Amino acid sequence: MLTAFARAFKTPDLRKKLLFTLGIIVVYRVGTHIPIPGVDYRAVQACVDQASGNQGLFGLVNMFSGGALLQITIFALGIMPYITASIILQLLTVVIPRLEALKKEGQAGTAKITQYTRYLTVALAILQGTGLVATARSGALFQGCPQAASIVPDQSIFITITMVITMTAGTAVVMWLGELVTDRGIGNGMSILMFISIAATFPSALWAIKESGDLADGWIEFGTVILVGLVMVGLVVFVEQAQRRIPVQYAKRMIGRRSYGGTSTYIPLKVNQAGVIPVIFASSLLYIPALIAQFSNSTAGWKTWIESTLVSGNHPIYISLYFLLIVFFAFFYVAISFNPEEVADNMKKYGGFIPGIRAGRPTAEYLSYVLNRITWPGSLYLGLIALVPTMALVGFGANQNFPFGGTSILIIVGVGLETVKQIESQLQQRNYEGFLR
Repeated sequence: MLTAFARAFKTPDLRKKLLFTLGIIVVYRVGTHIPIPGVDYRAVQACVDQASGNQGLFGLVNMFSGGALLQITIFALGIMPYITASIILQLLTVVIPRLEALKKEGQAGTAKITQYTRYLTVALAILQGTGLVATARSGALFQGCPQAASIVPDQSIFITITMVITMTAGTAVVMWLGELVTDRGIGNGMSILMFISIAATFPSALWAIKESGDLADGWIEFGTVILVGLVMVGLVVFVEQAQRRIPVQYAKRMIGRRSYGGTSTYIPLKVNQAGVIPVIFASSLLYIPALIAQFSNSTAGWKTWIESTLVSGNHPIYISLYFLLIVFFAFFYVAISFNPEEVADNMKKYGGFIPGIRAGRPTAEYLSYVLNRITWPGSLYLGLIALVPTMALVGFGANQNFPFGGTSILIIVGVGLETVKQIESQLQQRNYEGFLR
C-alpha cells in the first residue's frame, strides 16, 4: 500500500489529485473547530472536559462529525444528514415507481436522484440543527455539567435562527467539499470525509484509555486495545473481501457471419452485502426510546426501565436487541438492494445462464437461495463486530464509542480498501506495458 502511494506521488496528475484531496481534508478539519455564533465556547469546553468521552445519546453523531457535534461548531452536523438522506432515497427507490424509473435511466436519472438527495440533506440539516440548538439551550446536551445551562447565553429567536442557519450552511459546505473530492480528487468524497471524521477521534480515545488504566500506568490496557484493533482490522478485511462467485455462461449467437457471446463470467455476491448500514440503522433505532426518555419530564416506570436498560449500553436486554436488530436490518437491506428476479431477467435477455440452472424463474430462486445462505454469516459477523464496544465497556471501562468499535472499523477499512484500489487502478492505467518493448 505504501508503495502504491509513493508511486502515485511520482505521477504528476495523481499527485495533483492527492494534494487537492489533502487540502479539502485540511479545510474540513479547520471547520470542525470554528464555533457557531451565539455559543459560549468556554462553557462548551468545560462541559466537554468534564464529560471525559462519555457522550451518551449523541455519541454516534459526534463520531461521524469528528467530535464537532459536542463542540457545537459550524460543521457540527458533519456528513450525517447526507448519509441519512442517501439511505432514505435508496429505500424510497424500491417503494416509489418514479424513483425506480429514474434509477434505470442511467446517468441522467442518477443525476436527478443526486439532486433530490441534496434537497433532502438541507431539509434534514435544518431539522437536526434545530434539535441540536434546542438541546443545547435546555442544557440536556451535557447532563450533570454545571455550565450546561449557560452554553447559549442569549436565547432570543434571532440568535436561535442564526445558529440553525449557520449549521445548515455548514452541512451544505461539507456536502460541496465531498463532491469536489469526488470530481477532482481521489476516491468518493463523502466516504473520505467520513473516514477523516472517525479517524480524528482515535488519538484522544486511545489516550483516554491509557489515562484511565491501572496496569503499568495504563500502558498494558493501551497495548491490549491496539492489539485487539489490529486483529479486528485483519478480520474485517478478510470478511469484506470474501465473496461467493456464481459462474455465468453466455451462449453463442450468430449474427450474419459473425459469432457473438460464448464468454464466461461470474456474479460476485459479497458475504457482507449490506456493509455498515445495518449497524447504523440498529444504533439509530435504539437511540429513539432513550431520546424520548431524556426529554420527558415523567417519573413513570417506563422511563426508569428505559434509562436502566437502553441507555447504559451494557445491559443484556440492550445487547440482545442490538444484535437482533443488526441481523434483521442486514436481511432487510439485502432484500431491497439486490433483486434476484431482475438479475435473472437481465441474464435471460442477453443469453446468459448459470450452468446446471434453467434461465428465468429457477435462476431467480437459486440466486435468492444463495443470497440467504451467505447473508446469515454476514449478519452474524456484523452483530459480533458491533458488540466489541460493549465488551470494551465491561473490560476496560471505556465509553460506548470505543476507538475500534464496529461502526468505525467497518467504515475505515471499507473506505481505505476502496481508495487504495482506485489509486492502484489509476496507476495501472498510466503504467500500461504494451506488446512491443
